[in-house]
Amino acid sequence: MRTALLITTLLVLPVAFASAQQTRREQTNRSVNPADDLRPNSAAVPDVYAIEGQFDRIVILRFKFGADLLAGIEKMVAEQKIRNAVILAGAGSVRGYQVHQVSNRDLPSKNMFETDPTAPADLISMNGYIIDGKIHAHMTMATPDHAFGGHLEPGTQVFTFGIVTIGVMKDGVDFTHLDDKNYR
Repeated sequence: MRTALLITTLLVLPVAFASAQQTRREQTNRSVNPADDLRPNSAAVPDVYAIEGQFDRIVILRFKFGADLLAGIEKMVAEQKIRNAVILAGAGSVRGYQVHQVSNRDLPSKNMFETDPTAPADLISMNGYIIDGKIHAHMTMATPDHAFGGHLEPGTQVFTFGIVTIGVMKDGVDFTHLDDKNYR
């Protein structure tokens, strides 16, 4: 009986540890119309353009231990009725994370999703945009060995605390094309 228990334990432990370690998966982001990925840039779209506006208010979010950063931001964006905003800063620490980074150079774009639910890290910075109520947040994290980052994904769980500062734009500012890869 002890031998059977020992063998079962030795077989199950590696699976339990493996499920909590870092994983990576790549995803191709095809356009709704795949032909859009192949079309050249339009001369009607400027190489760069400016959007002017002013902040209506600044909202500072404070997260407690165990909170999911993205879910918390989404909740507050809805509660605070934030339509268009700039994510100005972020600080704190995480108990685990999920981010994605771009992983190729040609369209269609590909993302590499990196998840480590048991890796603590300092949240060094966060920036990005809220476009028509949708969050597009980037963050940088650090461990004693390296700094890394990417797009914030669900599953990034706060450790000691988290702080995110959002500059809410006044009505009338149009962020429609800021993160539209087909506006080119």
